[in-house]
Order: sequence, then C-alpha cells, then structure tokens
Amino acid sequence: MSTGPGLGRPERAGDTPDDREPAAETATPPEESAAEDQDRPAAPSGHAMWGATTSGTADNVGYVPTGTGGGTPPGRSSQGESELVREALRDAKVSRESSTVVQETAVAALKAMAGRRERDWPRPDHCRVITIANQKGGVGKTTSSVNIAASLALHGARVLVVDLDPQGNASTALGIDHHAEIPSIYDVLIEDTPMEDIVVPSPEIPNLHCAPATLNLAGAEIELVSKVARESRLRRALDSYDIAKFDYVLIDCPPSLGLLTVNALVGADELLIPIQCEYYALEGLGQLIRTVDLVKAHLNPKLNVSTILLTMYDARTRLAAQVAEDVRAHFGEIVLNTVIPRSVRVSEAPSYGQSVITYDPGSSGALAYSEAASEIAHRGAGAAK
Repeated sequence: MSTGPGLGRPERAGDTPDDREPAAETATPPEESAAEDQDRPAAPSGHAMWGATTSGTADNVGYVPTGTGGGTPPGRSSQGESELVREALRDAKVSRESSTVVQETAVAALKAMAGRRERDWPRPDHCRVITIANQKGGVGKTTSSVNIAASLALHGARVLVVDLDPQGNASTALGIDHHAEIPSIYDVLIEDTPMEDIVVPSPEIPNLHCAPATLNLAGAEIELVSKVARESRLRRALDSYDIAKFDYVLIDCPPSLGLLTVNALVGADELLIPIQCEYYALEGLGQLIRTVDLVKAHLNPKLNVSTILLTMYDARTRLAAQVAEDVRAHFGEIVLNTVIPRSVRVSEAPSYGQSVITYDPGSSGALAYSEAASEIAHRGAGAAK
C-alpha cells in the first residue's frame, strides 16, 4: 500500500506538490518556504511526489530485470525517468480531462520509449495468438494483457485483445463500451456471430483493437455445456476471421479453469502465465500446468507455454525475491528477465479508461511493461525464424 500523499484519493498526473496542503507538523515559515520553492525544480507532470509512493523508483521497486541486478538504468534520472520522458510530458500541455489527451499521451509514450529502443520492434512472420491465463485471481492477467498490447501497438504492431473475462476489465482499460446491448464475445461463442461484427478499435491507441466482453458472458459457462464442440468455439471463430491482418492476438482469461479458459487455451498457440511474487500464486500453478497438458494431449497439440511474467514484485521483501528465484529455477528461460513492480500508476490508469503506457509513460510500471513487451516481441521474432 502506498504511504505517500495520495492515500486519501488517487493522485492525478497533473498534480504537483504545491497543489496539496502541507502537513501541519512539517509547516515552515513563509520566508523559508518561498526560498525553497525558488530553489526546488518543478516536478514533471505525472510524477508529483512520486518518490514517496510505492510506485517508487526503478531502484526501490525492482524494475530492473532481476538477472542484471539493481541500480538506475543508464540514461535515466534517479526517479526512473529519462530526459526524453520529461520532455515528452512537458510537451503534453493538456489536462487528462482534455478531449485531446489521448493523442498527446500516446505521442508522449512513443517519444519516451524511442530513446531506449528502436521505435518499431520486430514483427512476427505470422499472427501470434497468445492466451494470458492463471486461475488465481489478482495476479495481473488483465493488467498485463492491456499494457503489453498497448506497448506492442505503440511500437508498430497490429494487436487484437480478446476479452474473455465477464468482468470486462480489459475492455474498460482500453476505453471500449461494454454494456449489455453491445455486441460482444458472448455473441461469438453462443450465437455464432462473426468476429468482424464485434471487433472495435481502441479510441486511444492506433493499431489496437478489442473484442469486448459483457456481463452476458457470466452465463456462457453454463450455456456452452450443451453446445457442439464447446471447447473449440473460439478457435473456430478466430479461424473464420482474418486474424492474418494482426501481428498479435492476446486473449485475456477469467480467474478460473472453466470452459471460457479452455476455449482460450484451445484457440491459442502460446500461453503467457503471469505469476504474482507471493507464495499463494504458486499453489495453483501445478493445476494450471496439468490442464495445459490435457489440452495439448486432446484438443490443441500446438499449445506451448512460451512466457512466464513475474508481477507485483516488491524488492523490499525477501519473499518476492525467493519466489522469483524459485520460478526461474523451475521454468528456466521462458521466464522474462523483466519483472513488473507494484505501482500506484498501474492501478490508477484503468479508472481513466487508459493503459499505464499512455496514462503515465514515465512511471516504473509503464517502463517495466514496455520492457516485457519488447522481450516478447524479440523472442517471438527469433522463434519465428
């Protein structure tokens, strides 16, 4: 939990330390305060009091890939942001309520990341269909789906996010309407509606599309029981849809191993497993792997556990480091070098209908997800060849 000044309400990206009331016990005389204000550099947009929160810096949250140790990455200031990030954020001189903020922040994200890696990452020679699944809730499935998709799209890839979670959180984070009257993935699975009738572009990021979920999907588990080929209905829908126009299809799953998740496993070529760096997250992992083995044996022999992503990493605890070490020892090279730190910005972004990549491109969470997406893109390009 954050111990910083944003505990009572979400910190807005445009806030600065001067916008908040100072604590009574730390009040200073007006003369000293005025002098300090003149000497103190202005906080960049999106990072007000950042060092005092658990979104933190790259050093204290473990953003740096665990294989390379801690320390501030080259070319970035001690607050985890590069000069390009600060310049891009200064250029976006509009509030987050502005009608043009989406375009400004998307451009800011591209500028921020361009100095760290080439703008366009390698694109696969065929569409990669990746399911993001873990039956434990709260491990970062939806957050990872949305932010990896946003990072890939901002670097030139064409991405489709299929929201298979009845809660519809991925649709929310991408700014997609998903009330009951909206055509959704439920209609595809139950009513045999073509995918092209439900896929809509994300309003905030070019090249990013979404097949939204509605609450109707909550009853799909029961309705699928009586359907023919109930485990492969999503696969058939994707096969009949022109997914070749996309570079990536990311399928966000509900926190269960029911028919919706099985449909996602049958419909995908790769499986990405987000693992929270806590003990409970490891307990159900064996059951998920057994389910994957059954799907491979009977329904989808092409399914491959290609990626494991460590999320919610807290470098202040020994437990997080121990879990990360155990996962790497067991699964080896499929574990990404990048770990995702606990970040207030990652939690705030969906409340504004955005991914953290556009909400605050210089935050530790955005930088970490960008690195993770880059690893996925480069690994996939090598594997495709």
